[in-house]
Amino acid sequence: MNALEIKDIMPKCNHGYGSFQFNERTFTMKILLLAAHPDLARSRINRLWFESLSALPNVTARDLAQVGGPQMRFRREQEHDLLLAHDRIVMQFPFHWYAAPAVLKAWIDEVYSDGFAYGQGGDKLKGKELLLATSTGGPADSYHAGNFNNFSMDELLKPYQQTALLTGMTYLRPFVFHGMALASDDEINASVPRLLAHVTDEALDPRVRLALINRQRAERKTVGLAA
Repeated sequence: MNALEIKDIMPKCNHGYGSFQFNERTFTMKILLLAAHPDLARSRINRLWFESLSALPNVTARDLAQVGGPQMRFRREQEHDLLLAHDRIVMQFPFHWYAAPAVLKAWIDEVYSDGFAYGQGGDKLKGKELLLATSTGGPADSYHAGNFNNFSMDELLKPYQQTALLTGMTYLRPFVFHGMALASDDEINASVPRLLAHVTDEALDPRVRLALINRQRAERKTVGLAA
């Protein structure tokens, strides 16, 4: 699957892309995609994810390595404006040595500034959502106590969760693709519809999902009473 095929398919909403269904008339959330990869063009999976998400309406996609350049410098006010204009922030990266590539740390250090993300008056990210999309080289079963990597992905990603909590953001369940070391092209391609469905799920916030469940239960009770 290449970029041309993705762009040919994705804008034709409502349509199906694999098992993924997207309705641009009902999807209103604005998503800011921040890809952190040292060489995105050469990536097998992160490039495909980036191109697929970029083709969706309501998504603003940025390759941080390209934006920041070799010095990894960012225009703080421009990044602030982008954050303020979007509802869900998606940080996409390969999981290298139990962390994201350095460019994401450089971006956070520059952009999550005092008076904006924390400190006095630093509540500008409050209420926004943070979602991580990451790929690992090792298989899923290696990320457990007593196995090769010893800790679960939820444990290893806690610094990002705490960053979200400190800044008042809602930390959403991450999307993780395991086993890139041995992944086939078919397996990588199959991850795309799952990623798209996850990133565009407006009910990822458990509070939103619970509200939907309660509403459905109430509707079913009403139907039962009317029967």
